[in-house]
Amino acid sequence: MTAFLSWYLILTLLGWLTFPLVYHLFPALTDRGYTLARTAGLLIWGYAFWLFTSLGFTRNDPGGILFALATLIALSIWSLITHHSSIVNFIRSNIPLILTTEILFLIAFAFLAFARSANAELASTEKPMELMFINSIMRSETFPPQDAWLSGYSISYYYFGYVMTAMLAGLSSIPGSLAHNLMTSLVFALGAIGSFGIIYNLLSKNANLKSPISNRGSSIFNALLAPLFLLLVSNFETVLEVLHRRGLFWSKSPDGTFTSAFWTWLDMKELSQSPVEPFGWIPERYLWWWRASRVIQDYDMLGAHREVIDEFPFFSFLLGDLHPHVLAIPFGLLAISVALNVFLGGWKDRNASFITARLDFKPAGFFFAALVLGGLAFLNTWDILIAAALIVSAYILWRANENGWNGSRFEDIFILGIPLGVFSLLLYLPFYLGFSSQAGGILPNFMYPTRGIHFWVMWGTLLVPIFIFIFYLWRKNPTRPNWKLGFTIGLGLTFVLGLLTFLLGLIGSIVEKGLVDATLASYNMTAPQFLAATSLRRLIHIGSLITLLAILIPALALLFSRGISGITDADPEIANHQSPIADPQLSTANRFPLLLLILGALLVLAPEFVFLRDQFGYRINTVFKFYYQAWMLWSLVAAFGVGYLAQSLRGFTFANAGFRLAIGLVTFCGLLYPVFGLMTRTENFKPYFGYNLDDFARIQRENPDDAAGIEFLLTQPKGVVAEAVGGSYSYYGRISTFTGYPTVLGWPGHEAQWRGGYELHGSRENDILTLYATARWEEAKTIIERYNIRYIFIGNLERNSMPVNEEKFAINLTPIFQQGGTVIYETP
Repeated sequence: MTAFLSWYLILTLLGWLTFPLVYHLFPALTDRGYTLARTAGLLIWGYAFWLFTSLGFTRNDPGGILFALATLIALSIWSLITHHSSIVNFIRSNIPLILTTEILFLIAFAFLAFARSANAELASTEKPMELMFINSIMRSETFPPQDAWLSGYSISYYYFGYVMTAMLAGLSSIPGSLAHNLMTSLVFALGAIGSFGIIYNLLSKNANLKSPISNRGSSIFNALLAPLFLLLVSNFETVLEVLHRRGLFWSKSPDGTFTSAFWTWLDMKELSQSPVEPFGWIPERYLWWWRASRVIQDYDMLGAHREVIDEFPFFSFLLGDLHPHVLAIPFGLLAISVALNVFLGGWKDRNASFITARLDFKPAGFFFAALVLGGLAFLNTWDILIAAALIVSAYILWRANENGWNGSRFEDIFILGIPLGVFSLLLYLPFYLGFSSQAGGILPNFMYPTRGIHFWVMWGTLLVPIFIFIFYLWRKNPTRPNWKLGFTIGLGLTFVLGLLTFLLGLIGSIVEKGLVDATLASYNMTAPQFLAATSLRRLIHIGSLITLLAILIPALALLFSRGISGITDADPEIANHQSPIADPQLSTANRFPLLLLILGALLVLAPEFVFLRDQFGYRINTVFKFYYQAWMLWSLVAAFGVGYLAQSLRGFTFANAGFRLAIGLVTFCGLLYPVFGLMTRTENFKPYFGYNLDDFARIQRENPDDAAGIEFLLTQPKGVVAEAVGGSYSYYGRISTFTGYPTVLGWPGHEAQWRGGYELHGSRENDILTLYATARWEEAKTIIERYNIRYIFIGNLERNSMPVNEEKFAINLTPIFQQGGTVIYETP
């Protein structure tokens, strides 16, 4: 409880310290960046701390953390002096917004912290890896931080989010095992207020129009739909789990065998298996909640199943994951807010010439945008491309509104995009100097189209409100959408992606002829037969592509329509405007969400044709990363669409009743997953061992001797620890994980993934086996000196996984700790 309160107070204070600065940075937003203050403050504070420590100006200690905070405070003081009167007036006139934001942050932070405290385990999936990063950074005196799973090397991963976590943990003096769960809760809370702020800023722009949408209080209330759709609403898979648990659509033969054409056709792994009697309402199958993150089913040409990851935010929070894609959520929302501010002309500066006279962009806004983009790359490298595309697109649309559509808009892409990209890389240059990416180019996706039913199970809870929103805009102004342009771009992009797939396959057949020939031989096909078979499969499973085009084409047609689509009656002056983009101050209510919708559709469309080359060899990771970003974008569109229609549809009408009934039903279905999932993961909020946010308590229960050894090591000088080496997703590497002290080798597979191969491993795994197993002290001594090993840890895991010969250590070394079956030897 003390740790939770300390983090809450730190982040609340940070928000108020940062608000004067974001007030200056976001002049076009109705909330002037108030809902973004905590996230922006954490970004600037974390960046200053990381940069100063990386350059050797400060050290990784409380003094360095506070010095970085002082830098942020200095920037805010400058802004406060400049905008003192207007900031005071803003606060006085926006009390409802401020109170709602503060209450939402506290409730969201407390809610997830409470849920995590009922199941705080950090033992499954990649949570040990995340904890290792946090503790490694906390134990590193300087940056780049050490890699605790590969002694002698620094972390080769996008670790900015773990720097922020370690920074907050260091300031509040809490262990990494507690900070991990608090940071997960904090990300949830920052995501809640960040998404709330975006939708509030969009809806409140409508409140300034002479339309039924004129109540700012209504905008605040409806903006609460944003955290609902982003963080809580989940996919339709749990509905299927309930139907399966009820035994629906199954037929039972006299011999007791269950058969079902529906569940066989649906083809979703465990759901194709017979139900268990007696039937019920609540899913009870072991790990049933995991299937929601594996909805998409891919099969190669021999029918072999290939797992695809299609996570969504609440699955991550239910799992307790603190992976980079989760850590990046609030900062992705910050990038969207930057794009919205650009779209509204918030950073226009006719006199700006710090890069080129053609760049109509305030220097402060430019550098902050670069800071956000570079931070996203450092947080989760995949996110920078879509964030950059969004910001540049918003700038082009704003310029088109100001000056019309002409050749200069094409130039704007490069005038802003290139310097922005360069600056975002330069700001984080120390990170890139030691980073090794696992991505190795683009590969074609011939044989893995997404089935339409799986697509709708995954996306249906967002697609229903999105389609209702698009339909409303179209029916409101049926003559204005630019259908010709929408069809041209939508079908054209699909054709280009299909052509790219073919060309990549053709190039691959030349460059990697041996691999391609071997693949075709494994399928017993020639190249023409393979193309014919995969094309036929794509035609059979064309439902997802049709759905995506049904989103993309109308969204493009509406975005590039003339006039103010869906808000007011035709205005001759606007209708005759030379640009197809109306005044953004008037059209924000639908145009910016349409931009989000289009970019989200492109993210979902891309893995249908191509994927990024990595160690997996197929589209598993591309779908995972792209879908996650698309969920962020589409959830905001769905939230805005529901809020917009809730404000627009007044009175008791068939349309209003039908809309509310449909949205209510979809929302109910989307909330089944968090309700049943939390019940399962928390044992109905009756945890057997009580509530505790610190996972180290689990280690103390399950492995008390290991726990005592870990606590002892944390009182000793830092040094390399020898411990058992084993596979990923296991208890191996536990000493380095919980202490942050480097070990010779942690999870070999993950280290290879981060560094693009096993070269740096050398003979480490075999050397550790030899160190423990050999009876010859000289041989063991050579290995100790080679890796500069200070501590040799012998616990139950070492004894059970290796033939430990402890006699040589007992004779030549001093045991500095011993409890039960655990002993720690220190080398001279």
